[in-house]
Amino acid sequence: MSDSYRGLAVFVAVADLGSFSAAGRRLKISTSVVSHHVSKLEDKLGVPLFFRSTRALSLTSEGQHILDAARRMVSAGDEALDALADHTEQPVGALRVALPAFGTEGGIHLAIWKFAQSHPLVALSVHCSDQPVDLVKEGYDLAIRLGRLADSALKTRRIGTFRRKLVAAPSYLKGRVPLRELKDFNRHEFISFSVTGDAMYLLRQGEQAAVTLENVRLEVDSVSAGKSAALAGLGLMSLPLNEIEKELRSGELVEVLPEWSFAEMGVYAIWPDSGPQKKLTHRMIDFFVEHHELLDL
Repeated sequence: MSDSYRGLAVFVAVADLGSFSAAGRRLKISTSVVSHHVSKLEDKLGVPLFFRSTRALSLTSEGQHILDAARRMVSAGDEALDALADHTEQPVGALRVALPAFGTEGGIHLAIWKFAQSHPLVALSVHCSDQPVDLVKEGYDLAIRLGRLADSALKTRRIGTFRRKLVAAPSYLKGRVPLRELKDFNRHEFISFSVTGDAMYLLRQGEQAAVTLENVRLEVDSVSAGKSAALAGLGLMSLPLNEIEKELRSGELVEVLPEWSFAEMGVYAIWPDSGPQKKLTHRMIDFFVEHHELLDL
């Protein structure tokens, strides 16, 4: 790749993502290297391409003028690399992937490790958090998310099924008002997951009910923290089934109102359909679909 091509590719990434640091994450190079390539391109062209300030970065008129042509050049280069990748037995490249933090021994993580074993020439950078990330700004090629998705310009594909149960520790239930009907919830305390909010939607033989959690004693930002709090007897919580199967078998947690259930939710692959690893991203998604049994949680 010539210095000019590299500089234009870096320029496009900065223009699309709005910052040098975000472009560096997307291209997997340091911010200082991004700055070096942009400055070198500006010196070569003899014009500034960006207005820089401590709070904002915007294109100059010269930057706007060359952006579309530079995008077409980068897109053509990606297309050529994708065509070459179709004829190689082993894909080569690097992917940055965001996963839920919970269930490190569960199906999502096992699917990732299985992909890594099957593709030894692909380097993976895996970020685990139950908080959503901005794929474009933070330079991720792919994310796995659970449940209902907000509208976005990102591409999505359902790759599995997510199941939950409402549970509590016997130590919490002992001596409290028995839970026989949904109206009994207002006399109990809940542990809430900050990402999903304080509402539950339950099903029973075709009947549907929406319940707002009025007595939230504790709010957590990760599934593992919620599970730990439930085991400590701090309240009721809805938790992923695959995360609590062992505790349900041992009796450390018990299901509450088992005649009511949560609707199944989707496990989704989410990705920006652009960037130098687009073909490799699609290969990983196809791998997940092929091994969907690992992603039925």
